[in-house]
Amino acid sequence: RVTSLPWQPAGLKSGGSELALSAATMAASSSRRLQTKPVITCLKTFLIVFSFVFWFAGSVLLAVGVWGKVSLEEYLSLVAEKGTNAPYVLIGTGAAIIIFGFFGCFATCRGSTWMLKLYAMILSLLFLAQLVAGISAFVFRHEINTLFKETFKSAVEKYNATGSPVDYIQRDLHCCGVQNYTDWGETSYFKINGIPVSCCKNNTDCKPGDLKNMTTAKDKVFKKGCILLIINFMETNIGIIAGIAFGIAFFQLIGILLACCLSRYITNNQYEMV
Repeated sequence: RVTSLPWQPAGLKSGGSELALSAATMAASSSRRLQTKPVITCLKTFLIVFSFVFWFAGSVLLAVGVWGKVSLEEYLSLVAEKGTNAPYVLIGTGAAIIIFGFFGCFATCRGSTWMLKLYAMILSLLFLAQLVAGISAFVFRHEINTLFKETFKSAVEKYNATGSPVDYIQRDLHCCGVQNYTDWGETSYFKINGIPVSCCKNNTDCKPGDLKNMTTAKDKVFKKGCILLIINFMETNIGIIAGIAFGIAFFQLIGILLACCLSRYITNNQYEMV
C-alpha cells in the first residue's frame, strides 16, 4: 500500500496508486500462469500419447481395409453395382490417420494453437468418414440376404466359363449351387458341360462324364448350397470391419477434446514454449 504525504502532488499520488495496482495485477497473472502450466503440460503429455496410439490405430484400420478388400473382393464383385465402398474408405482413412498422427505430435510439441485447431478439425473429418464407412457396412450387412440371393442366383444362371466369382466362392466355401448342387441342372451350362469342376470335392476324382449326370455327381460334388454360407461369411466379416471402424472413430473424440482444451489453455493464458 502506498501512503501519500500531505505535501505530495496529486499526480504523484495517482501514479503511485497505479504502479501498485499494476504490480498486483502482474503478480496475480504470474501466479495464474504458474498454476496453469502443469495443466498444459499434462494435456500435452496426454495428447502426445494419444497421437502415438492414434497412429497405431490408423495402421490397424489400414490393415483391416486391405484385408477386407482382398478377402471380400470376389464376393463384392457379384454386387459391384450395388455394393459397398467401405474397404476403400477404410484404406484411405487409415492412411490419412497415419500421416496426421505425426502431425498431431508435431503440433503438440510446438504448442501452436492454429496447428492444434487444425488437428482437431482433421480428427473431426476422419471421425465422420469412419462413421459413414461403419454405417454403410452395417446397413449393407442387413440388406445382404436379398441382395446376394438375387445376384448369386443370376450369376449361376448366366455362368458359362471357369474363372468367374462363382468358381472362387464354391471352392472357398466348399459349396455348390444356390440352395444345393441340383440348381446347376436348370442351367444351360449343365446341358453342355455338366456341373462346374469348382463343385468337386476332389478334382482328380471328378470326370467330365460324372459331372453331366446328377445321380453320379451326387457323391463327387459338395452337396451344400452356397447362399447361406455366403450370407454368414459376409455378415461376419463386414460386422468385424464395421466394429473396428466404429471403435476407432469414437476413440478419436478423445483426441478432439484434448486438442481443443490444450489450444484454449494456451490461448487464454498466453502460454509460450521455451
